[in-house]
Amino acid sequence: MRPPRPRTTTAATALHRSAVVALLAVLTFLATGAGPAAAADGDVSWAVRTASNDFGSDRPNYSYTVNPGGHVDDALVVVNHGTTPLHLAVYAADAFTDEAGRLDLVTKDAKSTRVGAWVRTDRPDVAIRPGRSVKVPFTLTVPRDAAPGDHMGGIVTSLADGTDTGRRLGIRIRLRVGGALEPKLSVQDLHVRYSGTANPVGRGDATVTYTIHNTGNAILAARQAVAVSGPFGVLRAAASHVDDSPALLPGEIWKVTVPVHGVAPALRAAGTVTLVPLLTDASGSVAPLAGAKTTTHAWTVPWTLLLCVIVLIGLVAAGLVSRSRRHRRRAENPSASASASAEGEGDHGPSREAEGATEHVGTLDHDAETGARGTR
Repeated sequence: MRPPRPRTTTAATALHRSAVVALLAVLTFLATGAGPAAAADGDVSWAVRTASNDFGSDRPNYSYTVNPGGHVDDALVVVNHGTTPLHLAVYAADAFTDEAGRLDLVTKDAKSTRVGAWVRTDRPDVAIRPGRSVKVPFTLTVPRDAAPGDHMGGIVTSLADGTDTGRRLGIRIRLRVGGALEPKLSVQDLHVRYSGTANPVGRGDATVTYTIHNTGNAILAARQAVAVSGPFGVLRAAASHVDDSPALLPGEIWKVTVPVHGVAPALRAAGTVTLVPLLTDASGSVAPLAGAKTTTHAWTVPWTLLLCVIVLIGLVAAGLVSRSRRHRRRAENPSASASASAEGEGDHGPSREAEGATEHVGTLDHDAETGARGTR
């Protein structure tokens, strides 16, 4: 037996262990999606794979089609690649899609209600010597009242002492229960928010948010297209490429936010989301199904242009009011206008008569001196 090695706790060691734990967590996810997977940390290292039997060899995961009330028998193989004995817990768990869009399995202390509850291993844990492997048989029994359609879960292995729950290795189980398959997706909580633009004649941006809900009984992904248009479908602006949604289990939801650029402020806009369900069969081939559209409406007010129009209307109105007031004053006081005109004429007329009278008097005086009659 090898003597135990002393452990030294340093910052570098702690950082190294943290990185290893994060790496193993990623490996755990990969193990649930593909075939043989392995985890390693110092002397602890193991791998899992599907057993070779009538279902095939080197299978990437477990995939069954079973009618209600039926069952299947299969097995998991666990290999100890480390240098010390391994004591691992073995259990089944339901699957779910996490916030990053990846398939994961619930932890051992979480309650499973479907595949995780329908699978029974022949033992709750295994002890494996270094360099050896152990086959763990299990039975999947489908209840008679099980809902038809797709169900997802997995077989998981983890350290039995529970000291490191981050190290889990498992293989997914995809089960299709016999009955009518009804793949269906719906769009819920569809909203359009328009942010506008400072350019009075420019186009702004819109943000479209919605929730994809798998309301059917099949595992589905969604191909998405988003557009915003004005009244009667004119001035249409489409979003750039929108990634497909992750595969959603029946009943799951996925929240989506899509920016749309170049939206014309046409007062009232329609936001449209088109979903094409993508159905993946057991062989991995993808079949697009008939798409469906969902539309909502929102206000896209051109506030800058509206402000300019209001200012222009205000200026025109002010000019018209000022002109109307001037005309009103003239209409209300016509005598004052006439007096002003008469006074203007009187000021100029008498001055001409006075000048003429002066000239005439001067002529008479001159005649009197000379004794002549007549005028010049």
